[in-house]
Amino acid sequence: MIETYYVGAYWGPRHEAAEACARRAERFFELLGCCEPVWKHWFEAGDSFEHARTLPFTPTAENFMRLFGREANQVGGGFRYWLWAGETPEEVTTLHGRCGLSDAWLMPACVLTPPAQGPLSQRVVTAGVLSEVVRAMALAWEPDWCVATSDSHRDMLEMAGQSSDGFGGWVTYFSRQRGTVPSLPAPARSEPVEDKGSLVVLTPERFSVSNPEHMALAARVQEVLSGAGLLRSEHLR
Repeated sequence: MIETYYVGAYWGPRHEAAEACARRAERFFELLGCCEPVWKHWFEAGDSFEHARTLPFTPTAENFMRLFGREANQVGGGFRYWLWAGETPEEVTTLHGRCGLSDAWLMPACVLTPPAQGPLSQRVVTAGVLSEVVRAMALAWEPDWCVATSDSHRDMLEMAGQSSDGFGGWVTYFSRQRGTVPSLPAPARSEPVEDKGSLVVLTPERFSVSNPEHMALAARVQEVLSGAGLLRSEHLR
């Protein structure tokens, strides 16, 4: 089984005008482009891969303003976007999000899904690159919580009823409003993200649910984070 991964940032209702959302988006994509060269070139959706390759999107604030001006991209009093990057259909990275929403039942978010396999996957699905992606999300969107982990890990926590209010993944970010990250069992570590919050990295190795040591460490860190009150939020639905 191929273990797939994602990076997601989430925050509570926060009404922002299109201009503010566009500036945040521009900054995020600028930071993201520093993580991987392929992520400097984005496209809009099309009827096929070949068609979509004819729809390049330069992620500037001005272009996001035009994107948000389309009725199809207006939702919940805010805006949404869906873009992709990649050289081949097998190595596509997708990125979608919602911002500027004031609806308490529609969570603002930013979610990046890297390819499941191939050279690009090997380059970016690492603790180092995913940490930088989470850092970029934290700096640009100022979310409550970010997580980078495998879909299998998230699904296992959901089945156990442990993910309804957030959880600790391979790489996790907590805003400073959540509290202070306590001492963690090695090799897990934490580091500051400017004055925004803290980044927690579970293991420098490629995290996998098939590795019993990784799962045991994840469970211990989850318990520590929960005990510190970092996994509670009325915004995470």
